[in-house]
Amino acid sequence: MTARTMVVAGVMSGTSADGIDVAIVRIAAGRSKPALTLLAHEGFRYPAPLRRAVLAAMNASSISTAELARLNWRLGLAYAEAVKATAEKHSLRLDLIGCHGQTLYHQPRAVSYAGRSFACTWQLGEPAVLAASLGVPVVSNFRPADMAAGGQGAPLVPLLDYVLFANRKRGRVLQNIGGIANLTAIPAGAASSAVVAFDTGPGNMIIDWLAQELTGARFDRNGQSAARGTVLKPVLATLLRNPYFHLKPPRTAGREQFGREFAARFLAACRKLSPRTEDAMATATAFTAETIAASYKSFVRRSMQGQTVDYIVSGGGARNATLMAMLAQRLEPLGCDLATSEQFGLPAEAKEAAAFALLAWQTWHRQPGNVPKATGATGPAILGQVTYV
Repeated sequence: MTARTMVVAGVMSGTSADGIDVAIVRIAAGRSKPALTLLAHEGFRYPAPLRRAVLAAMNASSISTAELARLNWRLGLAYAEAVKATAEKHSLRLDLIGCHGQTLYHQPRAVSYAGRSFACTWQLGEPAVLAASLGVPVVSNFRPADMAAGGQGAPLVPLLDYVLFANRKRGRVLQNIGGIANLTAIPAGAASSAVVAFDTGPGNMIIDWLAQELTGARFDRNGQSAARGTVLKPVLATLLRNPYFHLKPPRTAGREQFGREFAARFLAACRKLSPRTEDAMATATAFTAETIAASYKSFVRRSMQGQTVDYIVSGGGARNATLMAMLAQRLEPLGCDLATSEQFGLPAEAKEAAAFALLAWQTWHRQPGNVPKATGATGPAILGQVTYV
């Protein structure tokens, strides 16, 4: 298969571990960059037993190889079911699938182990199951090639951001708020080599953990609990002194920094000042908003001077009205026009999945998919591994 125009399914399951997003796009070669059209997208929740298994594996200090092998295969089955359901519902025939997999561990900086120091990453979801079930080749395991080239393996969405949102007259910041929040900054008229991208810090991860721990809900729907609370400013001030927020880009974050253990310490600090669930939720939401705004102010604003800036939010956080209001309070005084990706024709939940469809297309055509300035890699890298049928 060498066709330059392909229908590609992208599959994403993020650090929130709440489910699977599938986006099906048509991608064609263009004169300067690929042209991408969204054809369909669907979201699927993990079945409760699978979500428990994923979260347990993410947070495990030890786990059996049998459990990991079974989880890898079970995720492959879940991805296959999600892609098949999406393609059938919209009567689409696929040429290729790009599957990011479920990140269990991401260590972007070198750590000593068994006598050597190195970075590493691991995503689960057996691509052979997906390829065999759909009869379509699969590109998976995108991060390692960038890391082998000296990068941090993240963020990997900037190529899609540039393809879809680069503008000759307006600066654009694409802010995704999933479990972890990340941004891509594209100055007006910039070439892809000028794109800056990095993880700003926690997105929904701490908010979701609090909702589940304190209310039994999967998340704070529309930010309603946070809206009734008061931000605990001493706790917030302490959180903002975390060394991560002083790291210069490129930088990446995950559950290793802001997962369950961090959230538990955060809740304990809140409880010393207030017993109210709403106050803890408000403080966690403000933490996400503050770190996003501070990241823009410290590392992006200068490159956007004199430009009108569209600050475009995607991911689950775009559905949180309280978080969006907090972001508007902080970003609009800095000259940003806050919007969601839906206002630009791309549903918030479809963006990351669409990004992995594009990366798969790049890989299939032996084109690099990373943005070295975003990941810190020494140069362009062709990402992923192909499972043929």
